[in-house]
Amino acid sequence: MSALKNFIQNSEQQHVIDQLNSLKEAIQQRGEYADRENTFPLDNFKDLSSIQYNQLTLPKEYGGKGFGIYDMILFQETLASFDGATALAIGWQLSVVGEIYEKKIWSEEHLKQFAKEIVNDHALVNRAVSEAITGSPTRGGRPGTNAELIDGKWHITGRKSFTTLSYALTHFLTAAWIEEKNTVGFFLIPSHTKGVSIEENWDVLSMRGTASHDLVLDHIVLPKDALVEINDGPRGNNVNGWVLHIPAVYLGIAQAARDYALHFANTYSPNSLPGPIAELPHVQEKIGLIELKLLNARHFLYSVASKFEDPATHATITDELGAAKYIVVNSAIEIVDLAMRIVGAKSLQTSNPLSRYYRDVRAGLHNPPMDDMTIAKLAKRALGEAH
Repeated sequence: MSALKNFIQNSEQQHVIDQLNSLKEAIQQRGEYADRENTFPLDNFKDLSSIQYNQLTLPKEYGGKGFGIYDMILFQETLASFDGATALAIGWQLSVVGEIYEKKIWSEEHLKQFAKEIVNDHALVNRAVSEAITGSPTRGGRPGTNAELIDGKWHITGRKSFTTLSYALTHFLTAAWIEEKNTVGFFLIPSHTKGVSIEENWDVLSMRGTASHDLVLDHIVLPKDALVEINDGPRGNNVNGWVLHIPAVYLGIAQAARDYALHFANTYSPNSLPGPIAELPHVQEKIGLIELKLLNARHFLYSVASKFEDPATHATITDELGAAKYIVVNSAIEIVDLAMRIVGAKSLQTSNPLSRYYRDVRAGLHNPPMDDMTIAKLAKRALGEAH
């Protein structure tokens, strides 16, 4: 990934990337197997835990590594070039932790306690928000999961879909409707809690190795302090730079597709040609388009991350977060398509990595924020500025 080298800024970033590269072959092999057999590459997350990857976005004052958003997308793009599903899954840990501690969403007591679990017990957390009846949580639907405070304890029943990383999570940060408060609360639920189970129903074309099964909460009982945050509106309204972990994954997949296509073009030489197909003008044109789209997407993504983290420009970066996801994901889809056109019919073989990249990259269309919401926000801002 020579092009990515230009975005590495310091030795700390390089050290993490070197650690990831030491795991590359194993992560690739397990990812391929998990996709083929629709299983979960648990050992990938054990390996990532061994290099303290789960601590990357936990601030140093809480015992973590203290990396920011720019760093995170650099690492996530690298990891996704090995296996997109593994990167997308662990990316939720990085982004959820990053946002909670940056914005101090929880009480200081909760922040300190959970930081200890991240550092000492390799805790992994993801928000469990999606439900079949609500659609995307970013659109503000009221959850069907309900929480009721009875005799000083929370009683919760419900079901969550798309619970990515379900098998490896130690905690579920779960949204539930609190009738007495007329609002949505988030509860930190340890995975070993009685009544918590995973229903294995993740059977899809894309990101098969994420284990995004349903989370079932069957009359679980939690202490009063399990309520760690109150939602003040649809999460789609929040300005959250940590969501950039999503486009970083699809950029990594596009890079992997590009690398495969270039290797194929340089090594495939049918007997109808004097040399490899890389010498053909129409192949070179497709390679040039791939490079252009990668440059455009990568520069936009990393620029948005840099400006979001810069106090001088932080307040101006709002709709650009959604725009980055839109540009990167749609560019990634086009890049994979071009790579497949270079390789030809062989790219459709189930054993060919391009067939997996093709399926996985399309999952980005269904990760938040949705394209229509991004376009609508940009239109409203333009119209408002035109007055």
